Amino acid sequence: MNDDVLANSAEPVRGNPFQKGRSGNPAGRRPGARIEAAYAGDPMALRLCVERLLPVCRERAVKFKLPPIESPADIAAAMKAVTAALAAGVITPGEAGRIAAMVDTFIRAIDTSDFDRRLQQLEEKLKRDDAAQTRSASSTWPYNR
Repeated sequence: MNDDVLANSAEPVRGNPFQKGRSGNPAGRRPGARIEAAYAGDPMALRLCVERLLPVCRERAVKFKLPPIESPADIAAAMKAVTAALAAGVITPGEAGRIAAMVDTFIRAIDTSDFDRRLQQLEEKLKRDDAAQTRSASSTWPYNR
């Protein structure tokens, strides 16, 4: 009698209503059904197939003349070109911001390489000065300086 009450109850079954290891839809969708629907002219199936083959382009290519950047002094000309392209409507404000960030990154890279070059020069000069001091200190007479 208890089993009849449970089988006819309108309350949802708690936990997992399916047997372990069995799907709710054992037959499932046939392999290739979406492709067949696309061939048959179903617009949603066709859209699904095309989206998998050709992903949506999130950004467009920006085409405008950016002057060469060789040193931090060239940043003014580059930013002037970005501002002029923005004012002319060639690029959007978001694109201008990303280009400005790229120019800033480029300038930081130039600054870093310039800093490294100057540090190497100072270290070489320090080594030469230490070597010269060592040669002059090797004298036995203390008043040779």
